[in-house]
Amino acid sequence: MVSTYVFDFAQGDKDQRDLLGGKGANLAEMVNLGLPVPPGFTITTEACRAYLAEGREPEALSREVSEHLAALEEAMGRRLGDPADPLLVSVRSGAKFSMPGMMETVLNIGLNDESVAGLAAQSEDERFALDSYRRLLQMFGATVLGIEGEVFGDALDDLKRQRGVDQDTELTPDDLRELVSTYQQAIREHAGRDFPQDPREQLDLAVRAVFDSWNTERAVLYRRQEQIPEDLGTAVNIQAMVFGNRGDTSGSGVAFTRDPASGNQGVYGDYLQNAQGEDVVAGIRNTVSLADMGEIDRASHDQLLEIMSTLEQHYRDMCDIEFTVERGKLWMLQTRVGKRTPEAAFRIAVHMADEGLIDLDEAVRRVSGAQLAQLMFPRFDPKARRTLLAKGMNASPGAAVGRAVFDWGTAVEWAERGEDVILVRKETSPDDLHGMVVAKGILTSRGGKTSHAAVVARGMGRTCVCGAEALDVDTKEGRFTVRGGKTVEEGDLISIDGSTGEIFDGAVDVVDSHVVRYFEGDDVDDPLVDAVTRLIERADAVRRLRVRTNADTAEDAARARRFGAQGIGLCRTEHMFLGDRRQLVEDLIVADGEKGQEKALDALLPLQRQDFTEILEAMDGLPVTIRLIDPPLHEFLPDITELSVAMAIADTRGHRKKRERRLLDAVSRLHEQNPMLGLRGVRLGIVIPGLFTMQARAILEAAVARKRAGGDPRPEIMIPLVASVKELDLVRARIDVIAREVAEESGLDLDVKIGTMIELPRAALTAGEIAGSAEFFSFGTNDLTQMTWGFSRDDVEASFFSTYLEQGVFPVSPFESLDTAGVGELVRTAVERGRATRPDLHLGVCGEHGGDPASIHFFDDAGLDYVSCSPFRVPVARLEAGRSALGAE
Repeated sequence: MVSTYVFDFAQGDKDQRDLLGGKGANLAEMVNLGLPVPPGFTITTEACRAYLAEGREPEALSREVSEHLAALEEAMGRRLGDPADPLLVSVRSGAKFSMPGMMETVLNIGLNDESVAGLAAQSEDERFALDSYRRLLQMFGATVLGIEGEVFGDALDDLKRQRGVDQDTELTPDDLRELVSTYQQAIREHAGRDFPQDPREQLDLAVRAVFDSWNTERAVLYRRQEQIPEDLGTAVNIQAMVFGNRGDTSGSGVAFTRDPASGNQGVYGDYLQNAQGEDVVAGIRNTVSLADMGEIDRASHDQLLEIMSTLEQHYRDMCDIEFTVERGKLWMLQTRVGKRTPEAAFRIAVHMADEGLIDLDEAVRRVSGAQLAQLMFPRFDPKARRTLLAKGMNASPGAAVGRAVFDWGTAVEWAERGEDVILVRKETSPDDLHGMVVAKGILTSRGGKTSHAAVVARGMGRTCVCGAEALDVDTKEGRFTVRGGKTVEEGDLISIDGSTGEIFDGAVDVVDSHVVRYFEGDDVDDPLVDAVTRLIERADAVRRLRVRTNADTAEDAARARRFGAQGIGLCRTEHMFLGDRRQLVEDLIVADGEKGQEKALDALLPLQRQDFTEILEAMDGLPVTIRLIDPPLHEFLPDITELSVAMAIADTRGHRKKRERRLLDAVSRLHEQNPMLGLRGVRLGIVIPGLFTMQARAILEAAVARKRAGGDPRPEIMIPLVASVKELDLVRARIDVIAREVAEESGLDLDVKIGTMIELPRAALTAGEIAGSAEFFSFGTNDLTQMTWGFSRDDVEASFFSTYLEQGVFPVSPFESLDTAGVGELVRTAVERGRATRPDLHLGVCGEHGGDPASIHFFDDAGLDYVSCSPFRVPVARLEAGRSALGAE
């Protein structure tokens, strides 16, 4: 059988995820390992891409499906939808990257009004056959025909209410027969057609529905959130059905080889008797643990544990497993490397290194800076007063405080107006994704650690508490009631602890995480902290890229040094002119002539010198790159409108305010339509030369003071916004004069490097010329991004960025992660041309991208020497620089 688009499970392996999708590749791998997998075949991602491109299936696909279906029928000894002894199949999506619940699944394909009787006779269980049929009608109606799921859910709830039962397992065959009829009528009314009785039509329509689900709104949103490429497509897996809903000797479950929430060793999972797998994932009924499964079915339980051990050893990672037991026979339906919380990621990586499954380098590759950043978020203060409402399962850790909302639309609306929200549901479905993305935390009354809410929350790093059975959630009325206790209305503040599963009334105070406390110097006894420090230390040992910090005060510099910073890459001097010092800047601007300016600068000099002395002391022995004043002077002056109104009122009252009048004249003179493209940076240093020379003198005299105190100061002077080497030469010549004067006055030899920021496209393109006068470059990627894209960050993020993200103009904000195709090419050009002129040119980056994990990998590859970021991002950058050196993605 020669196939282009369809492959039997026995034809693939785990390394073919691009072609077979993650699910298909791993099913093939389990077959290769000899594990009990129901037979089936995979329609490839290539078929999906062709379908999406052409709007129809490839010509060869139908024939190939027929050939593989015939082989499956022969292997099973049954035909699809045979009236007497039907073969039933599942149709499941399976993209390269796990997208839990985002795309479609249809079970029990092949059942119709005739074959349901054959299944009942063959299984000797009429209730099981009718239950399977109603599940097909429900899933097919919602997934393939696009009927709202509530149509079927409400009908089921109504029937249970009429019969006075709580669980669907309590419904009789007659009840289910009535439900089947109700579902068929609902399909007729809402879809305008009857449910298809032809099994092959069911199969073909289900496959198309899976293909189409790649481009559903929720799938697109999830890919954007997880930065999964849009053009991969999904595979489709067609597999012989095995049934967990065949009575109490059957069941379905999901298991992990280690705890995906904490990383603790030992198996974890959920099992549900007399249920199909969708019941477990959807959280419709609360599950029991694997330990309880051992009491129910010891043989299947023990076999499952053996298989889990085999899979973890084979994949050398924590595995997520779906299984079904049919009348005491265990079947494996899926395995994959499991999603985990950040805490679990670090602990599992270290545990596996200690166990010899992986080495420490691989352990570093398996964690990420984004996960570390989440571990540095605050947690609830153990000393804070709190009122416990209830307790659920600790599905995804963190401390979340927000207002309770009960549907995704309200969550989005309130979040957009600046409210922190907790999304509360009975159980979540893929349709809730919009709300889950914006919520600070997720709380459900049903489901366990393997439910949709838990899996998606862990993947997104959201705090989540699941299965809080004491909560009666009424989503229609917008409230939940704690059994025997308080009612919480929409908008009320609640707090949830994803590490303990606790739910609190009101807002609970938060404190620094153990990881942050460790970096701050506290003595912390926590296995998680031990795991984090081991992996960061290993990253430090292998990384090439150095990590500096952005710090403008001695306090920030000292904190960053505790966090592992290897110097300061950006000290913004403009922050030193705020507060009480604004008056001195005003004096400079309104001064009459050079003498007046000199007087104002003389007043600023000792203040600046003290600023730099303190910073150089905090970073003694490490480089400190000090950027001369960059913003336009108007930022230090009163608002022109407010000042004009004040002066008009003063004139009306006959008050004479000479200084204010001069100030208004200066503000009017300096007023610009677009000041960020006007008189700022090096331009200001050329127009008001005394300003830059005052700052340079303050830096050099601070270095002298530190040297005389026995220190090892290493200041670097950075000139901002250079577009032409001539600008740099003019300013540098003046600084060189000051440097010689300070050296002569002090009798000390000062080695102070002078360089520039590369934050304009012209500077990047003429970097070869600029490098002739600059000893170092520091890429100011915030401005470089603005100038390259031609938009102002302050304006565009609130206006059209959401539209651009939704429509895929860029996958992530270019201010959050570097635009490597555009801005990145300018960086590479500047690196190449700058070093062609000056081979020893020192290169760094000091924009916010210096702390972004993906951008750090780019900067390492581009050949920069260091990145600089905020103090709290320093550990993240250290880890990512190590991961980059090890080739991690």
